[in-house]
Amino acid sequence: MNASPNPFTLPAPLAALTGRLPAYPGSLLLVTALNLGVARQLPGDVGEMLRGKRLRIQVRDARVTLDFTWTGNAFAARPRQTETDLCISASAHDFVLLAQRQQDPDTLFFNRRLVMEGDTELGLVVKNTLDALELPVLDLQQWAPRQVLARLAALRPGARPADPLYPGTRP
Repeated sequence: MNASPNPFTLPAPLAALTGRLPAYPGSLLLVTALNLGVARQLPGDVGEMLRGKRLRIQVRDARVTLDFTWTGNAFAARPRQTETDLCISASAHDFVLLAQRQQDPDTLFFNRRLVMEGDTELGLVVKNTLDALELPVLDLQQWAPRQVLARLAALRPGARPADPLYPGTRP
């Protein structure tokens, strides 16, 4: 795992802009990604522990806060909550490194670049679950609009995926 001595942070003018964006659309994008990549693999006991919990991802340098919950069947976006059960915060760069599996969450945590606040037990369960899941490494090309729309279309009842790893894409 690579450790960046000086991690990239968003420039202040860009952060000022992203910090003014409404939170709900971002939360909706986040839960769409979680539902595509995580929801089907979530163990039942973890799902029960997460059910109804108020969760938050905070991208510090972008001044973006994304609130969501687990309904028992899927992740669902929520409007900004006054209180949360678990908040995970880091820079945009560190979240991308985590998603690309170029950085270990424990390293970021001990270097105080990744912070978990709230229910410590829940935080450890989330971290250990994500570590154990078979998730594809974030490939930004997969998130091109055409590929995302194809995967979403494959989620409709009766849809048949062409590729088992990325439903709705062509092999």
